[in-house]
Amino acid sequence: MTSVVKTMRVGIDIGGTFTDLSVLDDDGIVAVGKALTTHGSPAQGVLEALMELLQSHDIDAAHIGTLVHGTTLVTNALIERRGARTALMTTEGFRDVVEMGREHRYDLYDLDIEMPVPLVPRRLRIGVPERILATGEVAEPLDEERVATVAAELAAEGVEAVAVCFLHSHVNPEHEQRARDVMRQVAPGLRVALSSDVNPEVREYERFSTTIANVYVQRIVEEYLAELRSGLHALGVRDAPMIMLSNGGVTAIEVAQRFPIRMLESGPAGGALGAVAVGRSIGEPDLLAFDMGGTTAKLCMIEGAEPLLTHTFEVSRVYKLRAGSGLPVRAPVIDMIEIGAGGGSNARINSLGLIAVGPESSGSEPGPVCYGKGGVPVTVTDADLVLGLLDAGSFLGGRMELDLDAAHDAIRTQIAEPLGISVTDAAWGIHATVNANMADAARVHAIERGCDVDRLPLFVSGGNGPLHGPGVAQALGSPSLTVPPAAGVLSTLGFLSAPPAIDVVRSHFSSVDEGLASVAAGIYESLEEEAATLLSASGVSHANITYVRTVEMRFEGQGTEVEVMAPTPHADIRWDQALNDRFHEAYRQRFGPVAPERVPVEVLTWRVKASGPEPSQALHFASHHAERTAVKGTRRAYFGPEHGFQDVDVYDRHHLHSGQEIPGPAIVEEPESTLVVPPEGHATVLPNQAIRVALTSHEGGWK
Repeated sequence: MTSVVKTMRVGIDIGGTFTDLSVLDDDGIVAVGKALTTHGSPAQGVLEALMELLQSHDIDAAHIGTLVHGTTLVTNALIERRGARTALMTTEGFRDVVEMGREHRYDLYDLDIEMPVPLVPRRLRIGVPERILATGEVAEPLDEERVATVAAELAAEGVEAVAVCFLHSHVNPEHEQRARDVMRQVAPGLRVALSSDVNPEVREYERFSTTIANVYVQRIVEEYLAELRSGLHALGVRDAPMIMLSNGGVTAIEVAQRFPIRMLESGPAGGALGAVAVGRSIGEPDLLAFDMGGTTAKLCMIEGAEPLLTHTFEVSRVYKLRAGSGLPVRAPVIDMIEIGAGGGSNARINSLGLIAVGPESSGSEPGPVCYGKGGVPVTVTDADLVLGLLDAGSFLGGRMELDLDAAHDAIRTQIAEPLGISVTDAAWGIHATVNANMADAARVHAIERGCDVDRLPLFVSGGNGPLHGPGVAQALGSPSLTVPPAAGVLSTLGFLSAPPAIDVVRSHFSSVDEGLASVAAGIYESLEEEAATLLSASGVSHANITYVRTVEMRFEGQGTEVEVMAPTPHADIRWDQALNDRFHEAYRQRFGPVAPERVPVEVLTWRVKASGPEPSQALHFASHHAERTAVKGTRRAYFGPEHGFQDVDVYDRHHLHSGQEIPGPAIVEEPESTLVVPPEGHATVLPNQAIRVALTSHEGGWK
């Protein structure tokens, strides 16, 4: 009798501090792992971490059928300005579009305001004679001789990549396409990107910025993914990895290499998708997903078991948390707010004599003081260790011993003694401050989207989410929080719940009138054909593709749009009137008062999201050793001035059984994360192994 070999599925996420891994089969989670990120050689770090995980669990790499990967590589390359030497070719007279931007000051009162520096210096921004009107009509032919001359000069200058961004190319891409052909003939070594391919939308600044960023990082991404694919093949993984995109879908390597800008927020997208998948399984379609890692914390609204999406993102901000201070990118991204609050976030005394935390982080290199790798500034992890919320001997399942004495001394000299307080009070001040920062950000994020944050359960993940989530939830007034199995690597599990998906877009101005239905049919047919071609690279047949159509609309004369779902064509309705009604309702929900019906409405941009079948997933541990008692010991932990230090039971997460009740205070450990059940909390283990903690709220967290 032959044994059946199970096909494994692997998710890998490179974060700012840790690289997370998970392995699933049809029965559930087989193995999870977490290793410090190797920023100097990320591909090699991934391969070593995967090899170690497979060996420790006796898994044959040849049994891996699907591997999905997300990475911060694109974001880091843009922030660190280590992409290709890039030039911009544009319509003559418009080379300063990327520097002028929107002429928007993100701080009206800062006389020394710093604006984002373009990725292309002015001397490499070249204008060529050509002009296409907004109607698509050619007003001035492309000067091909000038294009050839510029291409030769750029190649001689050592330029590696060129972004071609002509006016109104989203309507008529003819000149951009011809410029690419000429440059390939004259300088075949130049990597060329067209704005009509990367972002065929109105608004020159955003379109130019997105195209430049895409080609700026393209070489790095191509080389990294090629190295990763080769290394995985050498390990015995047969199929090429799939790549996680910021829109919540996965795609083939070839598509990711063509549009690397769509990988910007792939890791955080996985966390949101994991929250959606677990939320569905426990009957909670509306959640506030909170993911706290080693460098940052992310918050995302989940409504109707779907994460909210946005199409505008900023990278390389001058001020990390100030909207408008970064380079704009137009790409579909799961809508979330990110703040500089992670386990590695640095604590200090500010100019007012108060404890402040972040956004600076020690990351994984050198890391917190307690890592013993040369880190000097006190971090959140150091404070949590001193408070007893973390255990020096069980961090990462005991694979990494933490230095409690070093953390204690650092807090004493850097925070406690200068403020004239005890080390415990200083550590608690750091812990409570970072909780308050995250709660404030969550409150603003929810209010901006018209949600009552205190009615939403909190869903926590990331290496530090279960530890700090209860304090954040209590500060928000949330009724409960949910902690999934393997919370510390949830983003990788989210990768494995994501379907193949791609978004395509095209701007085409249209008035909302009786003729709109026929216009829409032609545009959507073209977009769906383009999307299907891209999805075919991921192995999805046309018959298995689902399309979602949306439009971006506005009242005539407005400067911004509202996205609404396009109605399904039906003989009993006037398509344009149904679309108009949907726009008015969406506008009313978002802004309140709506202009009178007689004010004309117009469509600016058309979108299609094409998705393949959702993979089946079992996001619970395949092998679970539930025992009568899961208590593995006790530990003294500090729960704030009101409760002080208490001796609490410490539970092994892998030995909990369904229905088990855990009264607070308590600590639940697994190798990748630690859940703190506060004195006002009461935890229950759900049938899918998630833990729900019912809370009594206190403004500011535990008292």
